[in-house]
Amino acid sequence: MAQNRIRQLLINHPIIPVVKIESIDQVIPYINHLRSKNINCIEITLRTKCAIDAIKKAKKHFGDQFAVGVGTVINETQINAVINANVDFIVLPGVFPELREPLEQSNIPFLPGVMTASEIMHGASFGWNTFKLFPANLVGGINGIKTFSKVFPEIKFCPTGGINKGNYLEFLAEESVISIGGSWLIEES
Repeated sequence: MAQNRIRQLLINHPIIPVVKIESIDQVIPYINHLRSKNINCIEITLRTKCAIDAIKKAKKHFGDQFAVGVGTVINETQINAVINANVDFIVLPGVFPELREPLEQSNIPFLPGVMTASEIMHGASFGWNTFKLFPANLVGGINGIKTFSKVFPEIKFCPTGGINKGNYLEFLAEESVISIGGSWLIEES
């Protein structure tokens, strides 16, 4: 099952830089910058017109040496587009029942987003056990994660939103946190 494979990907990449690509010319410099920091993964968000082309360029130039994921996936049309772009993983801002089947049929590891206990329960009812916790800073940060982990001990989280250079190690130290996502690594380039 593709969703089960997301845990291994996140274990291998405990820091996921979340990047909004404004120009196709940013792709290679951004990835080279990340590789210089021994980070071999990126989540390119679908918030710009060039995002799919940026993913294709990253895959073409870095192939299997670098994990290229896509974030802010919100519909089936986007899922089909990113399958064709050969992404390594898919990140969604929420749990949307209509996307369950296309995600699972894609055979691409995916990370659905949650913010509430109800959303975690809904995703868990599909057999999913690994979620993006977004925005982590609005659900209580470390304390929110600790609370969720008591209620849902089998669930692992990749928190994003409010994660930065000053606090990412504190998040990674939590047992229920498998990985973290953030934009600070590109912002400092």
